[in-house]
Amino acid sequence: MTILTTILWVLLVVTSLLIITLVLIHRGRGGGITDMFGGGIASGIQSSAVGERNLSRITWATGIAWGMIVVLLGLVSRFSV
Repeated sequence: MTILTTILWVLLVVTSLLIITLVLIHRGRGGGITDMFGGGIASGIQSSAVGERNLSRITWATGIAWGMIVVLLGLVSRFSV
């Protein structure tokens, strides 16, 4: 069980950092963090509605994966011997 727990904790950290990054890339009312750093990679992604929609889908999928990992960690800690 320790290997499974370790793998889940690593996945949780990775998905947490990915969610933070994806949310900051999103264009908000003020342009978000991408405008603060002068555009860059995200400006090319966000230049079309399709790019913004795909970014939203990736963010949602990552968020769902993060939630599933949290639930799995809870179940593993609850039922571990």
